[in-house]
Amino acid sequence: MERLPKDRLIAEFSLWSADLVRLADDMARIAPYADILHIDVADGVFAPTFLFFPDLVAAVRKLSSAPIHVHLMVDDAVLLSQIDQFAEAGTDMISIHLENAAVAGAALDRIAAHGMKAGMVLRVETPVAGVAEWLPRLDMVTLLGTAIGVKGQGLNEAAPARLREAGALIRASGRRIVLAADGAIRDTSVPVLRAAGAETVVLGSLAFGAPDLGARMAWLAAL
Repeated sequence: MERLPKDRLIAEFSLWSADLVRLADDMARIAPYADILHIDVADGVFAPTFLFFPDLVAAVRKLSSAPIHVHLMVDDAVLLSQIDQFAEAGTDMISIHLENAAVAGAALDRIAAHGMKAGMVLRVETPVAGVAEWLPRLDMVTLLGTAIGVKGQGLNEAAPARLREAGALIRASGRRIVLAADGAIRDTSVPVLRAAGAETVVLGSLAFGAPDLGARMAWLAAL
């Protein structure tokens, strides 16, 4: 975390938007720009999708030295076992959800025991204030700007204000905690999210679908 840039947006690439048939090719294309590789994991219960599995993370680990950030969107009942599996696959940071509050303490203990960094994600309908008690144990806070696990939505109108609220809590904590925005990351929304305090946005089709990735990343870095 200490090596992540502070003078520009951190480039966090979501592999959900990569071409999974040609994943190695897409990873080679983003390698000059990626500060973090973001991998979403969903169990079809906590979120209405099925994404991704530990073997994929292990394969990605062989292809890249960039930090791997796994975002767990899973039910409380499987959260601890998922942390173990993704740690063994080579993950560097795991983010759990604030909505996993019943097992969040045990989950953060497990993440720390594996020597990984820890993050927490908030669904768009979850009050931001709830993250405050967990900040002493976190390295990243991610606010979703759309309903969980569904692509193609517009940015929730409350997203900028929620980022500003989270940023104030982070500053009050006195800790270096990266503030991230995830969902509806488009050329029109990123300047708004950046102005509201986002240090990174989770890049999907905005990056992988760019006809000139170098130009797109230069634009992002200038925000």
